[in-house]
Amino acid sequence: MSCPAMKRRRVQNKMAKKNKSKPKPRPAYVIRPARLEDFEEIYDIFCKVLTEGKTYSYTLAEMTPERSLAYWMSAPGTYCMVADIDGKVAGVSAVRPHRTGRAHHVANASFIVHPDYRKMGIAKDMGRTALKYAKKQGYLAMQFNFVVSANKVAVDLWQSLGFKIVGTLPKGFDHATKGLVDVYIMHQFL
Repeated sequence: MSCPAMKRRRVQNKMAKKNKSKPKPRPAYVIRPARLEDFEEIYDIFCKVLTEGKTYSYTLAEMTPERSLAYWMSAPGTYCMVADIDGKVAGVSAVRPHRTGRAHHVANASFIVHPDYRKMGIAKDMGRTALKYAKKQGYLAMQFNFVVSANKVAVDLWQSLGFKIVGTLPKGFDHATKGLVDVYIMHQFL
């Protein structure tokens, strides 16, 4: 093989490696308030996440459609938003009071992204939007009570948005593939 041919092959190999490492294109999405007609898709995503057994402690048996509707959309003080891609729900977030009474100034939130739309920045955008919404509503802080330590993507995401780990529940979650793992309580002042 001649030198120019070897050089051409090296360039082609570099280009092939470069093309393989490119992230998949991100579809355009908008974060908007959820509507009741979104609930079927929200529930479908929630069921997929619960079946994975890696992030939420709830089971499919306990999270009936009625209970899930209240959890995501209809419980008092809950504000639900979705990431919408061409009319399809790609992710969902709900902001709610952490507690009532003397703890009403702290918000809580939940987030899920459809498995087909992960690693596209949707969760980070929903997190930012939830934080802005909570601050606008007069909350002074946001707290997550149950962030599974093995969910490194979520832990890193929340830390990148300013959350701190303020507590650990040792072996508080029975992960579907890793067994008993710790759970973090994460907090941020707004």
